[in-house]
Amino acid sequence: MKAIVAMTRNRVIGKNNRIPWRLSGEQRWFKEVTMGHPILMGRKTFESIGRPLPGRRNLVVTRAGKFAGVELIRDLNAFDPAPYELDGAEIFVIGGAEIYQALLDRCDVIYATVVKREYDGDAYFPEFESQFEISEMIRETPEFDIFCYRRASTSKF
Repeated sequence: MKAIVAMTRNRVIGKNNRIPWRLSGEQRWFKEVTMGHPILMGRKTFESIGRPLPGRRNLVVTRAGKFAGVELIRDLNAFDPAPYELDGAEIFVIGGAEIYQALLDRCDVIYATVVKREYDGDAYFPEFESQFEISEMIRETPEFDIFCYRRASTSKF
């Protein structure tokens, strides 16, 4: 699995169940990377989006409730990504904070859009730098930078 996130330098990812910024090109990048792949999100993230995202298999983690046009994941601890990652498809974890926290240990790549301006928030991306390292700077813009992080190698010879 991979995670994809947009956050400020102090890890803000949301406020009042909304993304606190609108940046030209940032959502286009998200769509470009996730199109054709399954996306996994929590109920609150799905409700903030308001609809299934087209061109992607939408997986929503919720203990209760039903949502049209998505597949429900009732128990995240028992979740097996293998049936969703066939024919080159890779699951992208897209939030929110609780879902990132629960699944980051199972991700091998993080695509992080780092917003250069600070915003107030009440949802934060978890600490990850102790387990991941930058493998590539993908894009640099005046408003944000996009990095690819890969799980750090644990073997030291």
